[in-house]
Amino acid sequence: MTPLPQPRDLTSLVLRSDFRDEAAWTALMAAIDDLDPYPNATYVSDPAYAGVTVQALVDVDAAASDDDKLTYLFLADATTMADDEHPLLAVDLYDEPGRTFRVPTRWYADVSANLTIANMDFADFADVTDGSGTYRGFDDESPGASG
Repeated sequence: MTPLPQPRDLTSLVLRSDFRDEAAWTALMAAIDDLDPYPNATYVSDPAYAGVTVQALVDVDAAASDDDKLTYLFLADATTMADDEHPLLAVDLYDEPGRTFRVPTRWYADVSANLTIANMDFADFADVTDGSGTYRGFDDESPGASG
């Protein structure tokens, strides 16, 4: 497999691995872009990554030169494409390679921005996921939370 693409400055890599529904991919990109006025995603839609596994992503990143290593990425897989919330699979490639959690597009900009500038670590989000392994904000950020 080819090395992982590098995201543009101050964006996160959103790597497509499911190619069955072009409309779902377009809807995912629109959902991410519509939630934040600042570009926060580098989208890669390359059939070379069709059906890629988390372990394969970890292995490819581990084999990369130090300058080309990523710390995390977001995978747009079959679950992402089929679910109305478009929950991307966040993949840790640095602290705990292979650790994952889901992040619906509603929370993507928050997670991406904090990981991009290293304001927070992958575990800060992964440790507060719900029973399904999905990040839905911190308790004081969740929809309907008072504060």
